[in-house]
Amino acid sequence: MKTEKLKKLPIKTDIESKSILKKLTLAHRALAELKGIVSSIPNESILINTLGLQEAKDSSAIENIITTQDDIYKAGLNLEGFKSLNAKEVQNYISALKLGFELISRRKILTNNDIIEIQSELEKNNAGFRKVPGTVLKNAALGEIIYKPPQDYKTIQELMSNLEQFINDDSLNDFDPLVKMAIIHYQFESIHPFYDGNGRTGRIINVLYLVMKDLLDLPILYLSRYIIENKGEYYKLLQEVRETDNFENWVLYLLNGVEQIAKETILLIGKIRELIFEYKNFLRNNYKFYSQDLLNNLFKHPYTKIEFIEKDLGVSRITAAKYLNQLAIDGLLKKEKLGTGNYYVNLKLIEALTVKK
Repeated sequence: MKTEKLKKLPIKTDIESKSILKKLTLAHRALAELKGIVSSIPNESILINTLGLQEAKDSSAIENIITTQDDIYKAGLNLEGFKSLNAKEVQNYISALKLGFELISRRKILTNNDIIEIQSELEKNNAGFRKVPGTVLKNAALGEIIYKPPQDYKTIQELMSNLEQFINDDSLNDFDPLVKMAIIHYQFESIHPFYDGNGRTGRIINVLYLVMKDLLDLPILYLSRYIIENKGEYYKLLQEVRETDNFENWVLYLLNGVEQIAKETILLIGKIRELIFEYKNFLRNNYKFYSQDLLNNLFKHPYTKIEFIEKDLGVSRITAAKYLNQLAIDGLLKKEKLGTGNYYVNLKLIEALTVKK
């Protein structure tokens, strides 16, 4: 198969059809509601940590990096006696997402250097853009080559420079930001600039772009669950654009995902908020050691440990252990042992996060 010759952006034709404009209204409405409900959670790291790990798990699963919810949270505890390479890769994803959020929060732009830094954090290497030819995309079931992205380093650099300009310069066209996000994702995945981590990096770029355009304040709209549920369609429509230059079905696919996942996330944040109020009332009415920092810790870390309490509350190890053990005795947490260490699970929060959507 010959290398596909990717066209530079912007797209010359108007792709905002009546169907897309109608779906845009629904997607924006759902995003606006999601942006509003986020302010009801007292600490932003609660949502980034909890929802971010769900996205990290699902986005990694798209690339066949499979792990369990339990393993992901255990990996975050860094306890002796637990090792899981897949769970560690998922932890790398959340680190890359947080890094990306920090980078764009400073300047509200996303440069190629930022993208390289995000991918480096994700893959834990400094390979940068591909310099050696040979990368192809294959059908997972049959092993046949379905797409051959640009092969030479100069072309990859030129296309990524063009994409960088398209991401940050709104004067190039007047497409709606959500349509533009769909185009950016298509172009990035088709350039396939890295040896590894293109899919996951591309999905991080999606949510960072929504924050850049002020459609969200936090990077908490994660499309990976939607993509997993519609994985065949995802790859089929990407390839359809490469072969036909018809973006409509691809854009509609992602807009539907934005609307669906925004609505699901609104419901999930509502459940988290109810649990926070429930725990807050119980802690405040039953313990002299209640504090907002303690409450935040229990929801920022669905699996917590003595060291986390020590750091967040500024208390001694003995005091932190006393707090956690009392909460476990009273059923707010479940105490577990791993190797020589203990950890404590907020079971109600985990149940809310893992309930079938």
